[in-house]
Amino acid sequence: MSYQKRTAALASVAALAGSAVFMAAPAARADVVDVNYKCQTPIGVKTAISPIDIKGVKSGSGYKLTMSWQKGVSSSPVELGKGAMSPSATIKVGGADSGTVSVSGPANAAAIPANTPIKINDLTGTYTPKASGKVTFTAAILTIKALGTTTTCTPTNSPGPSLTLDVTAASGSSGSSGSTGSDTGTDSGGTLPKTGPDDSVIALGTLGGTVLLAGAAGTLWLTRRNQTARARR
Repeated sequence: MSYQKRTAALASVAALAGSAVFMAAPAARADVVDVNYKCQTPIGVKTAISPIDIKGVKSGSGYKLTMSWQKGVSSSPVELGKGAMSPSATIKVGGADSGTVSVSGPANAAAIPANTPIKINDLTGTYTPKASGKVTFTAAILTIKALGTTTTCTPTNSPGPSLTLDVTAASGSSGSSGSTGSDTGTDSGGTLPKTGPDDSVIALGTLGGTVLLAGAAGTLWLTRRNQTARARR
């Protein structure tokens, strides 16, 4: 085989290997799920349905989770002034791992009129895998504290997971995750690719580059070999 043909063959193998790795990479799956809440309020039981979205971003050895409500839940018979309402929630962990993740967020930035569905701000928390595999994240209990009262909202329709991640436990970890504390807003550890389609592209770009470098090394070896052969002639 000629030098040119060997070089072309190596380049083709490197490109195909990079494509195969890209196609095999796992990606996060996120769904917006309708959650039917039954809320125990100071003035009785109220119900509300809100689509829930949960996103995960790799942060150090874990993931920063963000839980979002697309519609308001519950309401107050009186106006809630700025900063009067403080929300928090739990996310149920399932699949390869188990436990709950606590998430919290800022108080309301603007006054909430009386008898108006309360819009919950995005809540965040940190999940650290204690087991490897596909892990699911499902909306659980929502707690709203306002004006010295507490409202507890529980899903009644057995909602499906809003997020599924393919995770790897930290070295030496085993068993279930249990409950983890709420996130303070500052990521810990080094910054790693976020979950979802983009993280696969970033991570695989690096791996694909390694494959291509291996192809380049093979080409360099062939070049040196041909030069040595010519010198001996």
